[in-house]
Amino acid sequence: MRPIAALAAGALAAAGLAACGGGDSGGSGSGPGYNAAVDKVINQSDKKGGTLRLAMSDDFDSPDPGNQYYAWDQNFSRFYGRGLMTFKPAAGDESKQIVPDLATAPGQPSDGAKTWTYKLRTGVKFDDGTPVTSKDVKYAVERSNFTDEMQLGPKYFKTYLVDNKPAYKGPYKDKSDEGLKSIETPDDSTIVFHLSKPFSEFDDLVAMSQTIPVPKAKDTGLKYESSIVSSGPYKVDNYTRGKSMTLSRNPNWDPSTDPIRKALPDKIELQLKQNADDIDNRLLAGSLDMDVAGVGVQAGTQPKVLAAAQKPYTDNPIQGYLRFMSLNLHVKPLDNIHCRNAVQYATDKVAAQTAYGGPLAGGDVATTILPPTVDGYRKFDLFPQKQAAGGNGLDAATLAKAKQELAACGQPNGFTTKISARSDRPKEVAMAQAIQQSLKKVGINVSIVQWPAGDYFNKYVGVPNYVHQHGIGMMLMAWAADWPTGYGFLSQIVDGRAIKPSGGNNLAEEDNPKVNDALDQAIASTDKATRTKLYGDIDQMVMQDAVEVPLIYAKALLYRPKRVTNVGITAGYGGMYDYLNMGVEK
Repeated sequence: MRPIAALAAGALAAAGLAACGGGDSGGSGSGPGYNAAVDKVINQSDKKGGTLRLAMSDDFDSPDPGNQYYAWDQNFSRFYGRGLMTFKPAAGDESKQIVPDLATAPGQPSDGAKTWTYKLRTGVKFDDGTPVTSKDVKYAVERSNFTDEMQLGPKYFKTYLVDNKPAYKGPYKDKSDEGLKSIETPDDSTIVFHLSKPFSEFDDLVAMSQTIPVPKAKDTGLKYESSIVSSGPYKVDNYTRGKSMTLSRNPNWDPSTDPIRKALPDKIELQLKQNADDIDNRLLAGSLDMDVAGVGVQAGTQPKVLAAAQKPYTDNPIQGYLRFMSLNLHVKPLDNIHCRNAVQYATDKVAAQTAYGGPLAGGDVATTILPPTVDGYRKFDLFPQKQAAGGNGLDAATLAKAKQELAACGQPNGFTTKISARSDRPKEVAMAQAIQQSLKKVGINVSIVQWPAGDYFNKYVGVPNYVHQHGIGMMLMAWAADWPTGYGFLSQIVDGRAIKPSGGNNLAEEDNPKVNDALDQAIASTDKATRTKLYGDIDQMVMQDAVEVPLIYAKALLYRPKRVTNVGITAGYGGMYDYLNMGVEK
């Protein structure tokens, strides 16, 4: 999943996250402590009332739960939507757990993990007072996975559900009452999924926002994002793209049906398209409660929050996602593996790390696709680099390897292409500039193109035709697992079947049959050790194709104002704060 720049990764404790420091005051401030929220929920409270004030520098890809893929979207959408399962509202290792939400219990597998059955809680209502039924969940999955309109989210269900014969065209074209035959609703509280292949991690899949119910009679297609029907404790009063969203209490939410939500604020205000530096200043001034993007404060703010008075209100988690650069296989000369190898050697990762904020706010230099926090990670480096003495970039031997690869691909003097970054992510743009400078040393000249995060995937880099026509050979992005396993991390960025006409995340357009088959083999296995080994094997296969340039295993320097309650870092949503049960001291 995409952090604002993704979903989460795995074993935080195994990565030594707890050792980052819990409770170290870091100075004379009176806050709960530097990194205090990394492995536990702090400022715990059940006090209701007040307004939770949120902001971010861009917009949703879509607030429609069936048409979104940013991690913060899915974290936030739980205010107004309830999927079958969800990540436990907690911090640290505990936050990786998948718990029942709309469902009463985890799914019951049968037929070798090809059939999964869920029972829904009774008494759950939409904000208009109508009961939520299994048919509403089925319809939500049909519209998000089988329509031409909904292209921003993943298509796991479409890939793995048994399809109708003839092929099901989605609810906007198929007007039959039955719909997709492979999802059965024998009664209003039972839903059964029939898969074409075993899928051992299906509970993790249904924790994604695409199982948040949608009443068929209220669906307005792409316009639904402005008229969302709530099944959670808050209803959407208004959403104006590029400006704001306001939530208030859903009068038909029954807390007895919802054991995981506190629903503390009376109102939630989200301001969009806000200047990133201004967001930081307002957080420090106390006029804003949270930056929902979850990627940390800007470079100019870092010294301020690390000062003695503010450091006790900061957290610096390992976020469990990867910042990387995709090399598109259909943009010449990157269709040649030796040209891709040259880019691998000539991309100065230390310079990229420094541009993004250094080891503290940027993260550690990466050599693999799977981060160390994800089950299946295996340490290796197919394109080793060394820094020159005196901090002047890559050493002569590393640059010589890049030039050898350029000669092998028929471009001894280098070549010209484009690199993309998100315009509202200053640190990502700075990273693009650092890469531009390092590649120039071997004759690879790149121009930088920029687009806002809200449109980045659905209009530009995630649209293969656009990428090919405009010669965008290199694309910066970040990624974390849709759920905390190697499959949840890898499948949407390296499986050829995940390539979509728009809104895609396999930006390299990698379609290696061996990779695709290995992913299927892994997810079908009920043996965790087998899956773990295969995930590491897949990582190495993709790196041998040289289509992804790993840059940074991400960290972020996050700030939490002292009036915010129930604050903890969630592994489920990429190492940002868990928004579900936040409250405020009035």
